[in-house]
Amino acid sequence: MTSGRQLAYDHLKEVVLGDPSMQGRFVNEQALADEIGVSRTPIREALLLLAAEELVQLVPKRGAYVPPVGGKEIRELFEVRGMIECYAARRALELAAVPLERMRAELEGQRALRAADDPHEFIDRDHAFHAALVHAVGNEMLDRSYDGLRARQIRAGVVALFRAADRREAVLAEHEAIIEALASGDAEASAKAITAHLEETQRVLLKG
Repeated sequence: MTSGRQLAYDHLKEVVLGDPSMQGRFVNEQALADEIGVSRTPIREALLLLAAEELVQLVPKRGAYVPPVGGKEIRELFEVRGMIECYAARRALELAAVPLERMRAELEGQRALRAADDPHEFIDRDHAFHAALVHAVGNEMLDRSYDGLRARQIRAGVVALFRAADRREAVLAEHEAIIEALASGDAEASAKAITAHLEETQRVLLKG
């Protein structure tokens, strides 16, 4: 059975932190407890975990503050993603382990969500698309490092969709370009396609 703390942690990480309207606001602990169906103690325990991950800031006598996604965080996130994902593309090609079917399935799932009101599932698919390539390398330490970026990646992705009305269509085209490059077996073209995709998302986020 999932503990109250885990329920609160997952909800905060996946739903609350992924809501652009929560940026620059304090978490309402009681409202969140009522929504999830737990006491405030698990909420506070979950917030301590998120504070340790630097996803929220605990302010004395005020509570948990969700800081806006800042330029420094965006640049660092995409720098790390670029290093991991470009390496994963090259290594997966070397191993003949590129998960083209899985990536195509995630892309088709995204296409089905292009007009959905809630952007979170679209961005969940976005993460799964990229994670499939990283996981194909078979390096568990690399997997853990990449999965540790998930909350920030989803948060940034949702914000990007809100900031650019045509971003969903652009993401679909950029993902298609990544698949085409990987299918061709060209490591440099694959790295360039991944880099172009990440740089465009970063540009949208930094543009504000």
